[in-house]
Amino acid sequence: MPPSYLGKILLRWCDACHTPVLSRTCACGAETREVPVTPPGDARPAFPEDIALINRIYEDHFGAPLIPDGQIVLLNKVPDQDRMEEVIVGGGIAGIIRYFPKDRHWEPVPRPEAGRLFTPAKRFVVVSDDAVPFIRNQGMSVLAPGLVSIEDHVRAGDEVFILTQDGSCIGVGRAKVDAATARSMAKGSVVRTRRNIASQLTPGNASWDDVVRANTKVLTAAESEAVAFVRAVAGRNPGLVANVSYSGGKDSLATLLVVLKAVGPVPLLFADTGLEFPETYANIREVSEKYDLEVLRTNGINTFWETFAEQGPPAVNARWCCKVCKLTPVTNMIRERWGKCLSFIGQRRYESAARAQSERVWRNRNVRIQLSAAPIHNWTALHVWMYIMREKAPANVLYMHHLDRIGCFMCPSSDMALIHMIAEDYPELWQDWTKHLAGWQESQGLPADWITEGKWRLKEGSSDDADSHY
Repeated sequence: MPPSYLGKILLRWCDACHTPVLSRTCACGAETREVPVTPPGDARPAFPEDIALINRIYEDHFGAPLIPDGQIVLLNKVPDQDRMEEVIVGGGIAGIIRYFPKDRHWEPVPRPEAGRLFTPAKRFVVVSDDAVPFIRNQGMSVLAPGLVSIEDHVRAGDEVFILTQDGSCIGVGRAKVDAATARSMAKGSVVRTRRNIASQLTPGNASWDDVVRANTKVLTAAESEAVAFVRAVAGRNPGLVANVSYSGGKDSLATLLVVLKAVGPVPLLFADTGLEFPETYANIREVSEKYDLEVLRTNGINTFWETFAEQGPPAVNARWCCKVCKLTPVTNMIRERWGKCLSFIGQRRYESAARAQSERVWRNRNVRIQLSAAPIHNWTALHVWMYIMREKAPANVLYMHHLDRIGCFMCPSSDMALIHMIAEDYPELWQDWTKHLAGWQESQGLPADWITEGKWRLKEGSSDDADSHY
């Protein structure tokens, strides 16, 4: 899938502090360097459970965990058929993790730079000294005459490391044959070397407190601009009651923090679909209590099931759920409570092409009585996370359990990697959802894989309503 440019890629790295920095100069005074991530480049923190997953994937395949203790790790989601994320350590891309839904299997796709972090105990080949320059400098394949040894676990199609006789990593690639066959070959290709964009990887210990300190000026500038924006929009619309559209996600939390500093306490407008995670409801309570804010809650669960009975489940290209469960109930609440209002919303350009092209102040055509404004429109995910950390605000704990976005537990826009995790971690929620899917499947005569392969997430003959999101 082609890369998607949604805004300027800001990610850089300070080798003195061993931290990501979103400007050319770190707070320590050192010049930073570019990190060559794939667009859109909206990298996020890898939390302990993310790092544990990465290490488990690499240990299963290569016999050793990839990431040592004490490193700052980022994950950068890149376009793919399902979930694929670049693993950023030491300011370089150490590799990729990629999910295959049909097999429910994660595959590691390492970069040569990973050799700075660990030594593979499985799935590697060793090449002769005279083959090294051709493989390292020209990206040539590993040929049988240049093969010194091949580790026993190597099978055709496996990702493998290419090592010199002294143990240095000079490349990575995919095995063309298994170990036994390679040992019997006099000629032919053993490993097809993969050419990657080189990146500098400089390991070093740091904490997220260090990351926040390294970005002191970045965060101060981002906050100042966002606060000024909120005050300007509110000042131009004195007749509209201000509120924050709060979903329980990180972006709406960062938006709330900015709005509190700009204009003081405001109500939280929570569009409750009835399909939220338990942790999201807990976060709504925690945030409202911490900042002493009123929560205005809509309820869309009844209309969701009524519409489901008529149209089947919502899909990526038929997201009737947002209009039915959020936009319509929100419209009714605003009309009853205020008549019209000004809502500050945690929308960011790096989330999607539609949001990148959106105005910063707009009216959704489905909720004309609500003027919407996006204070953090130009922030990256790292801006958001560093700001939340700096402010010591209560983020939704779901982010610590592999979720990179917060919404309904069965959101069709989720990739299958996430859906499979949710099905495992929330069996009661998922079993109930599957029962409803099965009912629709039977009534429509749909094949078995419509559920098992997640085909319910895409509806034939439909196109998405660009203004259906909230």
